[in-house]
Amino acid sequence: MPTAPLPDPTLLHPAAAPQPPEVSIVVPMFNEAESLPDLVARVGEAMQASGRSFELIAIDDGSRDGSPALLRQLARERPWLRPVCLARNYGQSCALQAGFDRVRGRYVVTLDADLQNDPLDIPALLDRLDAEPELDSLSGWRQNRQDKALSRKLPSMLANRLISRTTGLQLHDYGCALKAYRRHIVDRIHLYGELHRFLPLLAHDAGARIAEVPVRHHARAKGKSKYGIDRTFRVVLDLVLVLFFLRYRQRPLHAFGGLGLWLATPGVLILAWLFVQKLAGEAIGGRPLLLAGVMLVLVGMQLVVAGLIGEVMMRIYYEGGGGRQYHLRDEPESPGPAA
Repeated sequence: MPTAPLPDPTLLHPAAAPQPPEVSIVVPMFNEAESLPDLVARVGEAMQASGRSFELIAIDDGSRDGSPALLRQLARERPWLRPVCLARNYGQSCALQAGFDRVRGRYVVTLDADLQNDPLDIPALLDRLDAEPELDSLSGWRQNRQDKALSRKLPSMLANRLISRTTGLQLHDYGCALKAYRRHIVDRIHLYGELHRFLPLLAHDAGARIAEVPVRHHARAKGKSKYGIDRTFRVVLDLVLVLFFLRYRQRPLHAFGGLGLWLATPGVLILAWLFVQKLAGEAIGGRPLLLAGVMLVLVGMQLVVAGLIGEVMMRIYYEGGGGRQYHLRDEPESPGPAA
C-alpha cells in the first residue's frame, strides 16, 4: 500500500517556521556584475554589525553580463541573499516592484547597486525610524555628490527643483536611491512605467510622513552609468502623469471637465456674438471666428464626456473591490512574508 506523505513539520509546530527578518533591503540592478561582490559584502558587513536580522533582495533586471549566475553563486553561502532574476529588462520601476512584492521585513530599504550610496548609512536610518515613530519614511540627501559628469548633476538638479515646486513636497534630492520605509507604506505603493523617480511622492500620497537625511555619496568606481541628459525630459512627462494621478485620480471629471468648460465657454460666447450679428443681417459663414467657436465648443464637450467616462470607470474600480480610497494613519504593519 502506498504510504501517505508526511505532514509539513512547520504546520505541526508553528514555532519551527522561520521568522521573517526585521529589515528587507531591495536592490535593483542591470549589468552590475563588477560591483556585485563588493555590494553583497558591504551590505552584509553593515547589517551584521547592526545586529538586526535582514534579507537582501537583489533583483536582476535582465542583465547580459553574467549577473544572474553570479548572484546565485553568492547566494549559496549567504542565506540572507535572495536573488530575483527577471525574464528581460523591464526597467527600474518594475524591478523595484518585484522586490517590494517579496519583502518580509518590518522595514524596507532601497539601494542602488553601483555603491555610490554607502550601505553603512542603512543602520542609522533604521535607528532613526525606531527613535521617531511619527516618521514613516526617510529619504537620503546626497549633500556632497561625487558625480563628476555634468550629464548626471544637471538633470538631477533640474528635476529636484521642478518636482519640489510643482508638488509642494520639498526635498533636496528625489533621485537618491537610499531610502527607508515602514513596511505598511511599501505595501500601499504600486510602481509601473518610470514612477521609481517619484517614490517619495507616492509614499506621501499613501500617507507617509517623510524626513530627509544627509547620507554619504561616493564616485562610481566600477561599471557604467545608465543616466544622461535626456532623463530630464522623461522626468517632465512622468511628472505630468504623477500630478494628474495624485490630484485627480478620484475625481477625473474635475480635470477633464474643468479644462472642457474653460475651452467651451469662450466658444459659446463667440457663437452667441456671431448669432447676434447674423440676426443683424451680417454674413458670418466665411469668418474664421465661426470655425474657432465651433471647434472650442466641440473640444470642450469631448473633454467633459471624457471626464464623465473617467468618473464611471473610477466608481466601477472602487465599488468592485479594486482598492480603498483611503489609508488609516495607525494601520498595523504587514506581518509575515508577502505573497
